[in-house]
Amino acid sequence: MPRIPETELERLKREVSLVRLIESQGHELKKRGRDWVMRCVFHEEDTPSLSVSEAKNVYHCFGCNASGTVLDWVMKTQGVSLPHAVQLLRNDAPLAGAEKVGVNRSQARHLPSLAAGSDEAVLLREVADTYHATLKQSPEAQAYLVQRGLVHGELIDTFRLGYANKSLTYRLPPGYSKEGRDVRAKLQRVGVYRESGHEHLNGCLVVPVFDLESGDGVVNVRQMYGRRIAPGHKIPAGQPKHLYLSLPLAGVWNEVALVASREVIVCEALIDALTFWCAGYRNVIAAFGVNGFTADHWAALKRHGTQRAWIAYDRDDAGNAAAEKLGTELREVGIETWRVLFPKGMDANDYARKVAPADRSLGVLLQQAEWIGKGRRAAAEAAVTPATAMAAKEEVQPAPVDELDVKQTEGGELLFTFGERVWRIRGWQKNLGPEQMRVNAQVRRGDSYHVDTLDVYSAKARAVYLKTAAIELGNQEDTLKRDLGRVLLKLETLQDEAIRATLAPKEKGVTLDAVEHAAALDWLKAPDLIARLEADMARCGVVGEATNLLAGYLSAVSRKLDAPLAVLIQSSSAAGKSSLMDAVLDLMPDEERIQYSAMTGQSLFYLGETDLQHKILAIAEEEGVRQAAYALKLLQSDGELTIASTGKDEATGNLVTKQYRVKGPVMLMLTTTAIDVDEELLNRCLVLTINESREQTREIHARQRAKQTLEGLLAETDKQHIIELHRNAQRLLKPVHVVNPFAEQLTFMDDKTRMRRDHMKYLTLIRSIALLHQYQRPHRTVTHRGEALTYIEVTKADIALANRIAHEVLGRTLDELPPQTRRLLTMVQAWVNERCTATAQKQNEFRFTRRDVREATRWGDTQLKVHLARLVELEYVLTHRGLRGLTHEYELRYDGVDDGRPHLMGLLELQTLDNDANRSGQNDERSGSGRVVAGGRSEVIDQGQGHAVQGMEAEPVGVNANAYIGEKTCASSLARVVEDSR
Repeated sequence: MPRIPETELERLKREVSLVRLIESQGHELKKRGRDWVMRCVFHEEDTPSLSVSEAKNVYHCFGCNASGTVLDWVMKTQGVSLPHAVQLLRNDAPLAGAEKVGVNRSQARHLPSLAAGSDEAVLLREVADTYHATLKQSPEAQAYLVQRGLVHGELIDTFRLGYANKSLTYRLPPGYSKEGRDVRAKLQRVGVYRESGHEHLNGCLVVPVFDLESGDGVVNVRQMYGRRIAPGHKIPAGQPKHLYLSLPLAGVWNEVALVASREVIVCEALIDALTFWCAGYRNVIAAFGVNGFTADHWAALKRHGTQRAWIAYDRDDAGNAAAEKLGTELREVGIETWRVLFPKGMDANDYARKVAPADRSLGVLLQQAEWIGKGRRAAAEAAVTPATAMAAKEEVQPAPVDELDVKQTEGGELLFTFGERVWRIRGWQKNLGPEQMRVNAQVRRGDSYHVDTLDVYSAKARAVYLKTAAIELGNQEDTLKRDLGRVLLKLETLQDEAIRATLAPKEKGVTLDAVEHAAALDWLKAPDLIARLEADMARCGVVGEATNLLAGYLSAVSRKLDAPLAVLIQSSSAAGKSSLMDAVLDLMPDEERIQYSAMTGQSLFYLGETDLQHKILAIAEEEGVRQAAYALKLLQSDGELTIASTGKDEATGNLVTKQYRVKGPVMLMLTTTAIDVDEELLNRCLVLTINESREQTREIHARQRAKQTLEGLLAETDKQHIIELHRNAQRLLKPVHVVNPFAEQLTFMDDKTRMRRDHMKYLTLIRSIALLHQYQRPHRTVTHRGEALTYIEVTKADIALANRIAHEVLGRTLDELPPQTRRLLTMVQAWVNERCTATAQKQNEFRFTRRDVREATRWGDTQLKVHLARLVELEYVLTHRGLRGLTHEYELRYDGVDDGRPHLMGLLELQTLDNDANRSGQNDERSGSGRVVAGGRSEVIDQGQGHAVQGMEAEPVGVNANAYIGEKTCASSLARVVEDSR
């Protein structure tokens, strides 16, 4: 891609809102003064330290020093290059919006230079320019050049080196358009694209072969060479290292060298030729491989009058054979020839990297080249530059290496000493990712020094730093380069150790002292445990929500079961749903609950395998978890999550499929202000609804005023004591099996499919109550299939408490009207009855407006609109056109009887339970919710009494409530059936 204009970059930085971009990615920002803050996404932290300035449109993390503009944010969070980030901001509406930045969408996808109207020659030049710009923005490609020793300030621009990484596609018109099809067809004809639609040179360092510049300044691309690179520079098996376009092998790379000199070095490959060029030997050309000395090469030698040639082919069998053949042909046309002899098995690039410095070592080989043509051997010196000729007379030896002397100060600074040079490195501890090594580096020699902050992994940053440091210290740049290389190796070793320490499992267990343990155990063993629990929760400050608090607390206890409950707290805004959730969570241990404000779609899949096991996952608003709703449903239903994702193998760099697993069970707690909630999520949860009555508001006001008094201050101190006591008690609870000996006799409604899940909520609620009493129940053991299973049993008191909660909670949940809508209906019905009595009207004759209802109920207009619309939708209230059709009038059609108390029909009354059914037994006759007999009797040992007991049979129950429910679904009929069964 051509260089992006600076004006375009500045416009994107200025006009794309960084705040909206971050929010669109699912991150939560909080206002703090004039700026916004959030938890940094580049390192782990508990307290927000990343600040976003809306005025300056930049970000900065005070924890890891990450900072930058909107472009830097996209590059770092999405792992893309600068051109790719620019395209995302131009084209991707969720990130920025093309209209926002003033870019026309049809123009943002391609530029005229790659339109279908361009001829193939122009198109190929533009492709070369695109690859060239991509290389300048690709750290991985630049790192490959450094690894191959191809480091020179003018190398990339002189030969227009490039890198193909699929970004060429961004320059093309859409593939579905005629223009897009035409330009892709042309790219296929010149070999840039394959018939499959993939870039032929993708993943390659690209070296274009140009013609000499013509008089009109136009330079044509004759061929492109691609050297495939990979992470660690290991090429996957079966993929070729060297690629060319499907065009004929034509042109001469660096033909300008033949114009400037009558002497030339001929290499087998372009990488070797680039190696000579970087070492100072500019009169070098390259063949297209061992058999790639083409007619164009011969024509160029003749055209420019070349007189001498040094053949620098690889020192292997193929290279030796090709060099001998080429030498013979060169002698026959009158060109004096020498064979450069590398050590066996090596080529020019290998030798230059292993024997430093390259200019001296290559100069020696050129002087010692074997003469195989006409002329005198001494003529070989002509190929050596004057500066190198003097050095070549000396014996080439590796540069001496100073003994590594490194110390670490108390502040964490590293001090490296290389002779009289001292390096001081700061900030290396913050690099906890293997993709960067950003440090503050100071190098000192006597009174001279240079200091700067740089990413040592960036070739460009290193080059600038070393060049400036060499000037300041008066040292050779190569010497400082070797120093910095050794510093980097040590930093990588320290970084690996730090990463391993960070990823090591961290113990989060809390140990109770003797006093705390005894107090928590006494609370769990209290005979009036539930009464004390309700009193403690009331003292913690929540008014009038006793049943909801108890249901929420028991649901939190169910996290210890194999299939926990889930809770959804529903209310209007500011009604106190968050206070209810916080009151429950405050009583749970910190290490057993995880709270988020929002979650992205796949965030749950990448947690640790056991991070959620037997814990509470609380999310502030149901709306903030909608992207992760699918994962939450699976976690509730299946008890675990698995995902297959593509990643890189750390050893080979190949793409592999990795599986991530997150194990449950987990207890889920959400809040919402929505009336309509996803049905799939709703029927998995216990729905707790907040009391929004006027009387409740008075009670809350009274409690708020009381908290301002001295008694309120003392009560707050008591609250902290209660919270610590409950957290310690929860830490003592253990996962244990719970057996319900009365399960065969219980009944439940079965007129709807969703009752299958509601029935399990009811049964799990009973088990949670029993689990909370585990220190008051005898622990029994049964041996089955050679395995000893320990369990406790449910009592009738547990079922009684569960029935009380089920009537209140499930009774509201299974109502087709939300609680607040039901409350409005009750208020409207009472008011209509009163007005009809006063005016001697029938109910179907009485008309009223929304304003009448607002004045009668004193409800807010927005709240009234929402719930009245629901009554109209379900036809409890009918709508009529008012005067001249400009207003609406309403008619109440509901004439039912509602005592205001929630009730869940179909539950078995406690007094009908068989008193002898104190063990899990067998019976052929079952109640409506009974099950078929399965398995044999097992020997049961009562650990509390120390004797063996056989499973006892339960007496048959005479009434099957569910059978009646299946036949009579209306509420009145069902009520009569239940009454008759008593």
